[in-house]
Amino acid sequence: MPRYHLAQLNVGTILHDLEAPAMKGFVDNLERINALAEASPGFVWRLQDEAGDATGIQVTEDPRFIVNLSLWETAEALFDFVYRSAHTGIMAQRREWFARPAEAYQVLWWLPAGEIPTVEAALARLERLRELGPTPEAFTFKQRFPAPGAEDDGSDLRPEPYCVGWS
Repeated sequence: MPRYHLAQLNVGTILHDLEAPAMKGFVDNLERINALAEASPGFVWRLQDEAGDATGIQVTEDPRFIVNLSLWETAEALFDFVYRSAHTGIMAQRREWFARPAEAYQVLWWLPAGEIPTVEAALARLERLRELGPTPEAFTFKQRFPAPGAEDDGSDLRPEPYCVGWS
């Protein structure tokens, strides 16, 4: 069993209420993409409410601000789900559903295996990344750090060829 799991948080502000017809493509794919994540190698846990996703968990005063929080065994496992699965096709459509972020919207960090991150702690990691840039406590796929006590294998996951950015 790994000593650490990779935690990931990504946030976004949806352009319309979830019930709006413009959000149908996003809402209609939530269950399928969440099931894909759960069935992916290396998946450990994801934040969800009674409905089975995290869209109903309000973490700020803005009801359109939503979070996605999960744990993975390795950075490679998370990368494969995000950039090399059906998730990528949905992510490519995000401009239809989400406001363009003005700052970092995803953060990664290592957490001792068995611990579950809180949304508040995850948001604090994102804020740390925004303020300090990538550090061992809050980093990105592009500039990642090894788990505590692990050696850096020097590999670069190179998200650019796969990432469908906001440009």
